Amino acid sequence: MPKPTKGPRLGGGPAHERLLLSNLANALFTHGRITTTETKAKRLRPVAERLITFAKRGDLHARRRVIGILRDKSVVHTLFTEIAPQVEDRQGGYTRITKLGFRKGDNAPLASIELVLEPVSSTPAPVKRDAAPAAAAAPVAEPAADETTEEAPVEETETTEESAPVETETETDAAAEVEADAAEKSDDADTK
Repeated sequence: MPKPTKGPRLGGGPAHERLLLSNLANALFTHGRITTTETKAKRLRPVAERLITFAKRGDLHARRRVIGILRDKSVVHTLFTEIAPQVEDRQGGYTRITKLGFRKGDNAPLASIELVLEPVSSTPAPVKRDAAPAAAAAPVAEPAADETTEEAPVEETETTEESAPVETETETDAAAEVEADAAEKSDDADTK
């Protein structure tokens, strides 16, 4: 017996939830970005990413599994021929969810879910490593008492930063009035 998902279902029963997620995935692959509630976007993300992973495989079995979920052959064709080649180098994270605020009618939290089709940067992120283990691994030999050490001269370079010129403030009538009121109130406070 399959284990049901935790929490309330989207819509009603499990069959209705599958249809709802299928329709959302169809719209996402057709338009590239859809706006829906946060809950639906969060439930759609793993479904869409799994379908894109099948599309990246590209074989007949994967295509049949995707057709079984999406039920629209034109969307499946778009997924396999257009979307999958664009995300071929990406290892995951094919979708992005952005929170948009609240809906005017029922105050439901809205989110936008979109396909991430930008190419992955070719250089990996730099990995920061602790300098302490490296220093402990390679001890520095200290010079003997009779040896003299010569230090290489250090070149001094002067760096200057250029900043944008500061614009002069123009005083408006409203600003002068506010300053006059503040000065008058401070004079009243001093006399009391």
